[in-house]
Amino acid sequence: MYVIPLVLLFPLIMWLAWVFEPKSKLVVAIVDKTSLDQSGQEHISLTWILNHNRFTKTADESYTIANDYFGFFPKEDEKFRVKGLERFSSEQLKQLSNDADLTYFTDTYGVYKNEWYSHKTDGARSGVLYGGLSAQDVEFLQDMKEKHKLIITEFNTIGSPTNADNRNKFEKMFGMHWTGWTARFFDSFDTTRNKELPRWLIKNYKNQHDQKWPFHKAGLAFVSNDDQIVILEDSTHLRDPIPHIVTFQYGQKNLGLPERMKYPFWFDVIEPSLSVNHAVSTFDLGLNDRGAAELKKYGIPTTFPAIIMHKGADYQFYYFSGDFCDNPISMFTSYFKGVSYFRWMFYNSDDPVERSSFFWTFYRPMITNILSENAANHK
Repeated sequence: MYVIPLVLLFPLIMWLAWVFEPKSKLVVAIVDKTSLDQSGQEHISLTWILNHNRFTKTADESYTIANDYFGFFPKEDEKFRVKGLERFSSEQLKQLSNDADLTYFTDTYGVYKNEWYSHKTDGARSGVLYGGLSAQDVEFLQDMKEKHKLIITEFNTIGSPTNADNRNKFEKMFGMHWTGWTARFFDSFDTTRNKELPRWLIKNYKNQHDQKWPFHKAGLAFVSNDDQIVILEDSTHLRDPIPHIVTFQYGQKNLGLPERMKYPFWFDVIEPSLSVNHAVSTFDLGLNDRGAAELKKYGIPTTFPAIIMHKGADYQFYYFSGDFCDNPISMFTSYFKGVSYFRWMFYNSDDPVERSSFFWTFYRPMITNILSENAANHK
């Protein structure tokens, strides 16, 4: 008879523990240019962690999904506001770099006209409404680097629609190179079964291969910056169709990362300068000999990092080669201390395309450790 009261009491205790957790001011300049609605999907994971760990933007004011970032702000009736770094002068960018403890570029892919005005998400080219790494973004990143501040970036910071000049400046600044290829896992390439397959992906492949689409199983789709398509299919090219992130000893010990984690979403193929950066994790694509040969035929590396890091007295930098901050989670759970012990309740690990487990098992501990270390350094 005491079971129901205890079940109700436990969440209350967790919430009260969160309420009375001491707050810590941590000024984070978040850049997100891909907010199609007020859910803030491209930066929700970061905001969840800031809120859960009681990091605040002022002495006592918490971060909010809808307001606390630079980028594209959706409004009702197809109206919007653009409040990015593009409106800042050089003096204002320098002031922001003084004020901010760190910056996190969660996404610069932007918003396209067909997505916004027609609400179509098939990926067809329609002209960019707003997006891409701008000259002001690059200048701000340079200011942050010169002030030895923490910089976190991820896919899609320098991919399309960022112009080549700004991309080259970023690559030179941080010792890395984007190959021009991105990729994603699909649980089925059968066009009659999987309605989530982008139409542009199928159309472009057919245009390049005599209107043929011979795939039906799960696998990986690689897309180049000029719309070239390469498909790797389970059994034919892959031992395991789901890509995994394999983390080396440093990441396991210092960032709380698991040794191996599935990753079924978008990622890009980068080549870091290992004289500048350290590889924390790498992608294991599960290639067989035929799959490796197919990638080499198109000049795509068969091994490449998932996370690179530069950690020195000069500056601190992370690049995540995946859409790590985009996860299907709810801000509601961030208000309960110790909620991670119940993470098994929030996902079905048997579902190959679910991404919630990535947040709870990989992203949350990693970002929590990075932010906690940065906050401790500023005390």
